[in-house]
Amino acid sequence: MRTLHLLTLLLLVASFSLQAQEGDTLSYPGIMFDGTLKNKFEHASETGMSRFSVRNSRIGAKGIINPFSSFRVQIELSDNGDFKVLDLSGTLKPLEGLSLTLGQTGIPLFNSYITTPGTMMFANRAFLGIYYISTRDLGLLAKYKFNLGVVPTKLEAGLFNGNVINDPVWKKKKSFGARVELGSMKGARVTAKMYNYPRDESRNFLFYGADFRYEAERWKVETEVMKRESKTDLYTDMLSYYLQGAYNIPVRNRLFDYLLPAVRWDAIDERLDEPGFDVDRLTTGIGLGYNKKLFSSILRVDYEWYFVKNEMTIFAENDEMDSDKITVELLITF
Repeated sequence: MRTLHLLTLLLLVASFSLQAQEGDTLSYPGIMFDGTLKNKFEHASETGMSRFSVRNSRIGAKGIINPFSSFRVQIELSDNGDFKVLDLSGTLKPLEGLSLTLGQTGIPLFNSYITTPGTMMFANRAFLGIYYISTRDLGLLAKYKFNLGVVPTKLEAGLFNGNVINDPVWKKKKSFGARVELGSMKGARVTAKMYNYPRDESRNFLFYGADFRYEAERWKVETEVMKRESKTDLYTDMLSYYLQGAYNIPVRNRLFDYLLPAVRWDAIDERLDEPGFDVDRLTTGIGLGYNKKLFSSILRVDYEWYFVKNEMTIFAENDEMDSDKITVELLITF
């Protein structure tokens, strides 16, 4: 019965999406639905094990109530088999360039193109987008956009519960963070950010980092470094970075519209007193993409090489986590 309900919901959302997204922009009052389906096959060469999985199946809605207010709702039907509520927030825009978002929303720390399934360059996220902290929390996020001379600028600051999502706990100490962004997604952009996370007596962290990206018409390159400092002796400090790039090659073919070769080098380290990183990883991939006005998809094949200098507890769940592996992914977004 639950499967039938989910299928009915998917059909209704798809139907409304086709009607709501006929235009390129969303006016008020209006609503627009979106979704992501991310299916994967993985084979770990070192252990000989393989698996199929539905990594993500997201459905969301964005709505504009009037010129000064909007909302965002997003659910995960299956995150490796688990149902999750992701976004539940409302936004007010009292002044030009200023927005105030209250509810469950993203913290001002991560880049969406590293953590959001529909915009990632590879099948698997970079280390710093997986092993540091949840990308969302319950709280208040303020954003202010303006031009610093001719440079587009955005300031973000937020106050959050400092706990896992969907769990409105009572706490004395809240998490808080801020980010400054200079530039835009086309051309050059740089950001610096920090996030203070006093979750409990044992898990009390300070995160900070910076990133740079440049996107031209057919290629882009992105790099980021982030450090986690532990304020207790129960956890270690952690440092991670990535450097990645991709090149879009248009192709006239009935099956796909472009080829997208991509390469990434990322690393993570918790033994900061030793030279080098504990684990390095090289990822290469090729994507076969198909674009349409309402739907887009990409068939992606990635291969990951792990270079393990020191064993890390974050990879201890199974032997496949830090094994060289090939991943075949079909990503569909609407």
